[in-house]
Amino acid sequence: MASFLNSIMVILRTPSVWRIVSDLLPFTTPLWLLVLIGLCFRWARTPNWAVGFFNRSRGTSENEVSDSWQTVVPGWRVLPSFEFSKEKGEKTSELSLTEDENNKKLVVTEVDLLRLYHLTVERDGGPAWQHMFDKTLPTMSCQAWMRDLSNGLTQYRSRTVFEDATPEQVRDFFWDDEFRISNRWNEMLMYQKTLEECHLTGTIIVHWIRKFPFFCSDREYIIGRRIWDLKRTYFCVTKAVPYSNIPRHSTPHRVDVYFSSWCIRAVESRRSDGQKTSCEVILFHHEDVGIPKEIAKLGIRRELWNCVKRIEPGLRAYQLAGLPSHLNPISGINTKITQEYIESLDNAGCLEELGELERAGKEGESKGGEKPGQVQFPGMLLIGGVVVLACSIDLGLLTKVILFGVTGFLWPKKRV
Repeated sequence: MASFLNSIMVILRTPSVWRIVSDLLPFTTPLWLLVLIGLCFRWARTPNWAVGFFNRSRGTSENEVSDSWQTVVPGWRVLPSFEFSKEKGEKTSELSLTEDENNKKLVVTEVDLLRLYHLTVERDGGPAWQHMFDKTLPTMSCQAWMRDLSNGLTQYRSRTVFEDATPEQVRDFFWDDEFRISNRWNEMLMYQKTLEECHLTGTIIVHWIRKFPFFCSDREYIIGRRIWDLKRTYFCVTKAVPYSNIPRHSTPHRVDVYFSSWCIRAVESRRSDGQKTSCEVILFHHEDVGIPKEIAKLGIRRELWNCVKRIEPGLRAYQLAGLPSHLNPISGINTKITQEYIESLDNAGCLEELGELERAGKEGESKGGEKPGQVQFPGMLLIGGVVVLACSIDLGLLTKVILFGVTGFLWPKKRV
């Protein structure tokens, strides 16, 4: 180190600026070489969705961008755009589609309906549920369960009964994101925007940003929604869907695995008067937010009941405001179905299609996705190149420190 400092002092005492530059050049050449190597490998690690985004910014058509998404995420289906004509209530479609073709273009399909139905009637074939709590308030009661899925995620199930509420009021209440934020009954939701709507099926795509605890970044969601009506039993599906028009950023972290769906129906009041004046909500929820599972389970165990308790005053305020018929018309556009129709879907093997899509998605992740704790080949090559440069070029300790410091800057960092 002393010899290195003496060399620097000798260089600085030279009268010519060009002499100083030429003497310092051997110290900076390895640094710039490493930067160039790092940029090349970082570009090689760029995911396909980013390439599609930059192509679109250079003039690539929306169809080509959508096709790139279908390659990256199997099962992505584009939502057709619909618009109202000038005459009140008359709807026109930009695409002339048959019913089957239209279903293929939707982001939430009958496959998702059948998945929620099987969960509701306990025919999904999953592991047994573990009881969490059973709480009761004067006008509300709630029971909750949990279980670990085979994919490593934890799934939660709750059964909540609201006294003196209709299924339509509760359906509209959960669909109204503007009221979620203004009433603050869901304190985690910071931002919401409706991206697309289909006024034929009621399918919508929404953009959420949710606030998480201080030790992790906020989470971003692109959610597809749709409601099916089985004689006033409402199957409400919400799940994460790809959306190419909103590029990913490092923060907030986008959640790609999200399923939170309800079955809403009228039930008899606990006053035992024989009248179905209460509303039952059966919720199934799981998501991958990138937090260690045991930490997430501990937090949910402690806070789930507090979150559920905030729903009830929000619902009563929603009832008093009379908002359902005025400000949230999309929630009233439901796909009417029959029990025979669900059984026909079951016989047609729709869930087998879902399984194939999920397996294809996992294969795509294993081929192109980054897994925590794994070092990919470009990263290993980068580390090896740094070691070779640091050991083969004899420019002192400080140069080696700079080399490894730049490597730490170029190496991708994960934030929880």
